[in-house]
Amino acid sequence: MIYFLLLQPSHQFFDLRIMSKQLYTLEFPVRCSPSILYEFLSTPAGLGEWFADKVDERDNIFYFGWNGAFEKAEVVESEQDKFIRFRWLTAPKDEYFEFRIDKSEITNQTILLVKDFAEKKDIKDQSMLWDYQVKELFHRLGN
Repeated sequence: MIYFLLLQPSHQFFDLRIMSKQLYTLEFPVRCSPSILYEFLSTPAGLGEWFADKVDERDNIFYFGWNGAFEKAEVVESEQDKFIRFRWLTAPKDEYFEFRIDKSEITNQTILLVKDFAEKKDIKDQSMLWDYQVKELFHRLGN
């Protein structure tokens, strides 16, 4: 959390708290090979199937389009068939969203982990949005 002290005309100090976003993680079991899932998470064609209306990529920058408006995100880090991490160009440098592919040691099932940042009061709503998006992904995967 970031704190600012404001000096008021009465020379009293007031504490103004600015909410910082928190990292949260969602887990989704998926019936799909990691390599096929990774294609849907890391390519314009795959992301265009479920994440945005239109997706383009140029020089490691992805252009995500919804209703004619575009948002840009850079690929911060990735590993083939393991994970891809994006950062919205308008977001602070330490905030990102990530798709990670894991395997359950007990069931050997593929698990999709979605990591994102939101203000604490918005995490529930953001989680519901991700749930909707991932269900659309699963529909495209035939799950």
